[in-house]
Amino acid sequence: MDETHSIGQTHSVFNQPPARTGVNEFVDNPVLCEFVQSIGRTRDVSELETIGAVVGSAEFARDARLANANPPVLLTHDPYGHRIDEVEYHPSYHRILAQAVRAGAHTAAWGNPGRGASAHRAAKMMLFAQLEPGHACPISMSHAAVEPLQNSPVLAQSWLPRLLARSYDPSLHAGKPSALIGMAMTEKQGGSDVRANTTVAVSAGDHQLLTGHKWFCSAPMSDAFLVLAKEADRQESPPSCFLLPRVLPDGTRNVFRIQRLKDKLGNRSNASCEVEFANSTAFRVGEPERGVAAIMGMVARTRLDCVLGTAAGMRQGIAEALWHTRHRSAFGRKLVDQPIMTNVLADLALESEAATATALRLACAYDDDVDKADDVEVSFRRLATAVAKYWVCKRGPGHAYEAMECLGGNGYTEAFPLAMRYREQPVLAIWEGAGNVVALDVLRTMGKEPKAVTNFLAELGLAHGSNRIFDNFMLTLLDRVTAFQRSLPEHEGSARALVEQLALGLQASLLIRYSPASVSEAFVESRLGQQRCFEYGTLPAGSDLSAILQRQ
Repeated sequence: MDETHSIGQTHSVFNQPPARTGVNEFVDNPVLCEFVQSIGRTRDVSELETIGAVVGSAEFARDARLANANPPVLLTHDPYGHRIDEVEYHPSYHRILAQAVRAGAHTAAWGNPGRGASAHRAAKMMLFAQLEPGHACPISMSHAAVEPLQNSPVLAQSWLPRLLARSYDPSLHAGKPSALIGMAMTEKQGGSDVRANTTVAVSAGDHQLLTGHKWFCSAPMSDAFLVLAKEADRQESPPSCFLLPRVLPDGTRNVFRIQRLKDKLGNRSNASCEVEFANSTAFRVGEPERGVAAIMGMVARTRLDCVLGTAAGMRQGIAEALWHTRHRSAFGRKLVDQPIMTNVLADLALESEAATATALRLACAYDDDVDKADDVEVSFRRLATAVAKYWVCKRGPGHAYEAMECLGGNGYTEAFPLAMRYREQPVLAIWEGAGNVVALDVLRTMGKEPKAVTNFLAELGLAHGSNRIFDNFMLTLLDRVTAFQRSLPEHEGSARALVEQLALGLQASLLIRYSPASVSEAFVESRLGQQRCFEYGTLPAGSDLSAILQRQ
């Protein structure tokens, strides 16, 4: 008897994980839940629980996918030939940005300062950035722009209320009650060497007229930009800082000629551009020739957000990898229970937990700039920001790759989010100073501010006496720091190695103090011990891998 089978019978889907939606990205992340309260000093987490449900929804995941699948488009002119220099985004990008602004992921720590405010705001940003990283660029820059504007009373009066607002309007027009601020610092001939900039500012009464170019202008749909330019009568002097609005008070468009959008490896939902100024109206921020000093606080805060964004990406990586391996079987058992896969996943989890602890501890150090309470914290963060930016962001791309590999072929496709994440992580290591620039910043801080070194090492020393391997590591680290301080120029070529050790010491200290012994012992032995290895899946025998994964 002939048997016929319908085509549908050969396409039954089994042994595939369900869609990872309908979760609460805060509640289902025990590490973040614990650290935001212990390290971050935040007590009320109800708002974070609400955000966790939003970003864990199917609707948010769809918006995140669409925002990255439909990159922004440059519109230089309207249909009638008028120059408009606008960037058109997919509606999903605006929906995500509106939700993040409404939650205060940008400026909540400034609007409601106090103990735990910065960590609370950091957790908000991490939750949104975990699912959609591109929108975090204008969120971060708007957060960081508050500090330099505070030093310019006239500008602060008109712009700070708009920055602190919780509403979002994507259109460019005068009289908006809210605003986002971007920045345009680097030029094609200088890059990180902003003193080589050639953009010129000519005084015109109560404002200046800027003429020049910027090679990277981030988030060109923003309402204003902080830019660097040299005063026309001081061409040999350092640059000054200016606020350049897109729309002038009378409603006319400022001269802001977008030449092209950058075709970037990642960060696809967010636009970056090359822009030309031609007698563009701008207002000085801070003192003349003190532009670099004016933006240093902004740079520190955007570096902080690079750490937050990388930690958020690591969380997405381990969450997706665990979701897949807990639902898929091979060779008679779940993938997560295969010993070699268990080791890889636990190692990824350790890296994610260490990054989260570092991010929240660093965020806490910024509370005291808001309430001017603690010079020790200000000193600590001057070194810790560069150290964390270097190491956490340096570890991001490799973590994303290894998490992607846990999904196998699925992970390599655009149908799953880890391909996007793999492209995304490098920008956080490059933006606001690539590895060499940041490592040299650490050396400069060590030379100019020995108090920062003292307070940083004191933070690490809080874990003394709890782990023999850590204590031995600290003795070696202290000797190395002393050797560097004796002659910093002599050790410039070894700066990366020192920064790596400083970062690992900070992470180990935090995990010893705030994580279970199963986590801290595995981290310390694998990262600081004699057999240390940074290839994932090489945790030493005897590590409690099951306990490590139960926290994810």
